[in-house]
Amino acid sequence: MTLLLLASACLLVITLCYASLCGASPYGDCRKCRGFGFAMKTDRKGRLKRGKPCRRCKGHGKRIRVGRHLYNLWLHVYRDGSDTPATTPAPKG
Repeated sequence: MTLLLLASACLLVITLCYASLCGASPYGDCRKCRGFGFAMKTDRKGRLKRGKPCRRCKGHGKRIRVGRHLYNLWLHVYRDGSDTPATTPAPKG
């Protein structure tokens, strides 16, 4: 029983740490370009040069974290009151 309690406590601590990270810093480095905003290329002599802008982050080098994205979706649904429009037609007359 204590092992189960320890595992759930660790999971709770990790979740709270990630939630505080998403709250303090909602944007993280892009995983594809590693925060540069562009891909590094080499020319024929082997020197590094700037490549095309990253398609994932559109050249900014930052992407929104998954946890922050889920929180933003939840917040929009909560503010709208519902995520789907009413499907039943209004009665006539």
